[in-house]
Amino acid sequence: MSRADERKTLVLTGASRGIGHATVKRFSRGGWRVITCSRQAFSKDCPWPAGPEDHIQLDLSDQEGVGIAIAEIRHRLSANGGRLHALVNNAAISPKLEGGGRLNSIDTPMHVWRDVFQVNFFAPIMLARGLFRELSAAKGSIVNVTSIVGSRVHPFAGTAYATSKAALAALTREMAADFGPHGIRVNAIAPGEIETSILSPGTDKLVETIPLRRLGRTEEVAETIFFLCSESASYVTGAEIHINGGQHV
Repeated sequence: MSRADERKTLVLTGASRGIGHATVKRFSRGGWRVITCSRQAFSKDCPWPAGPEDHIQLDLSDQEGVGIAIAEIRHRLSANGGRLHALVNNAAISPKLEGGGRLNSIDTPMHVWRDVFQVNFFAPIMLARGLFRELSAAKGSIVNVTSIVGSRVHPFAGTAYATSKAALAALTREMAADFGPHGIRVNAIAPGEIETSILSPGTDKLVETIPLRRLGRTEEVAETIFFLCSESASYVTGAEIHINGGQHV
């Protein structure tokens, strides 16, 4: 095989900021080709090569758009032997009330529930199924980004977001059982309080209860994702790794 054929490929949703941004940088540093998917167009400020030609502008709340994007991704992968080594389902939405207040299970409108579950839950399985052939050909890996809020009531995260993440954790186990016989590993990471631009007011008080007494860094999350997609994790599947400084204990 040529050197280009040997290069591994990642498809990542939610690439434009935070954990997604750090993940692109980590995989790019490791020599991977990264196909990014985001609601935003590619920005010249994104510090990685092969940007615009490996970016797909995609709103995951649009089911038809997800189908079109899958076809485009498969087309782009065909030039590389039709193999996909990793899919990271990172994109998510977490609607808030005006002023940043928490949406609870009594007041959250049903259209918000539907939008949240489409982006946070249905899009990951749509992408995994749509790219199944390419993942199988590479004996690839899927990483679903869940959250600490999938297992406990959180002071900031709304009910729809929390339950969508709990559902994604359950889906990860089911996918590990179903995809495993085809050589595809499926795992999840559950971040806690990570230092990004969208932290809620009051997070500083929450940090006081975390055993490590600090926020997590996006690059720490990216390193765990990279590990799960590497040969170092070749016998790890069906796991959900907590990245929260001990907050879950």
